[in-house]
Amino acid sequence: MALIKRSISLHGHRTSLALEPEFWDVVDEYATTENRSLARVIAEIDDNRDPDDPLSSAVRVWALARVRSAGG
Repeated sequence: MALIKRSISLHGHRTSLALEPEFWDVVDEYATTENRSLARVIAEIDDNRDPDDPLSSAVRVWALARVRSAGG
C-alpha cells in the first residue's frame, strides 16, 4: 500500500509525515470530531511521544489506540 505524505507546520517548522491512508483516516476523523487542526493533533502526539520514537510510528500507535478504545 502506498504512503500518503502530508506537510504540516509543527512547533514553528515545516515537516512532512508519510502514513498509510487508513492511519490518516483515523487522524482526520479525530481532528474533525474534536474540531482541531491536523497540525494541532500531530503536535499533541509529538509532545507525548518518546523522543527516540519516530513521529510516524507514534502517530500509528496513537491511531491504533484510538481504534481499539472505540471498539473498532
